[in-house]
Amino acid sequence: MDLAKQTEPKAEDAGRRRAADLLARAKTEELRNAWDKLPTRPEVKPVRGPETGLVMVRGRIGGGGAPFNLGEATVTRATILLPSGTAGHAHALGTDKEKVRLAAIFDALWQESGTSGFVETALLAPIEERIAAEDRQKAEETAATRVDFFTMVRGED
Repeated sequence: MDLAKQTEPKAEDAGRRRAADLLARAKTEELRNAWDKLPTRPEVKPVRGPETGLVMVRGRIGGGGAPFNLGEATVTRATILLPSGTAGHAHALGTDKEKVRLAAIFDALWQESGTSGFVETALLAPIEERIAAEDRQKAEETAATRVDFFTMVRGED
């Protein structure tokens, strides 16, 4: 078996990672608004949580040095099951249980062929646009405070 093929992520895995990342970064109101727009709301069976706990955050000096324990962060997770048997999982920093429950539901709906288009257009695309706008604004604010240093050379040696 080719090792390069083993480490290469599948396209569907990359899409799922993208969806999970955007759902974790979603605001509760964005998730609630998308839930309200759903044409038919599925019956959702909770499998785990939502529950809140702590995870250890590890760091590395310079990004490549020896790892060290930086501290703990509060994380909430949930797992749900749709009537079709599709499981949805979500994790997010903080203690917002409603947000994580809705994110898990939308994770499952994203995996279903009948509702993935709705999740993409009504939820994931607007979240992606909001994050890009926030990143642009932060870059502009940072650029406005940039200081260019230069050296003046005296005419004498």
